[in-house]
Amino acid sequence: MTSLDNVSTEDLRQVLAEVEGKKPSQRLMAAINYLEEDGATLQEVAERYGYTAGWLSRWLDRLERLADEPFEEVVYDEPREGRPSELSEHEHEQFVEALHGTPEDVGLDAPAWSVPLARHYLVEEFNVEYCERHVRRLMSEAGLSCST
Repeated sequence: MTSLDNVSTEDLRQVLAEVEGKKPSQRLMAAINYLEEDGATLQEVAERYGYTAGWLSRWLDRLERLADEPFEEVVYDEPREGRPSELSEHEHEQFVEALHGTPEDVGLDAPAWSVPLARHYLVEEFNVEYCERHVRRLMSEAGLSCST
């Protein structure tokens, strides 16, 4: 049985009062629920929050560190930068500028931008291939809305 041997529910409640954000609060609440509910299984409590028993078990293990470390280092995740963009900053600016014009402005025979057309343009102009979902996101970030 997974438990917090060196951290009490009162400790968890004090940290909960100080944290910001949905994920850290949710993790602490799940741990508190698990510890306070007699007979509750990891699976039952984790499912309430949309996760697995393994998720809750790992969080109980991580929250055990609260006995020795500041809560900020325990409950918050390290920032993730993600994968670097295949487009340089300059290429991205060129792409956004092209999107704000018509496809004809960049030599494409089409009256308006579509996701497949923008994807084709990225390959032809910058030799960069993105999935349609990512191209749709880039277009949205550039201020274009996709309409059917």
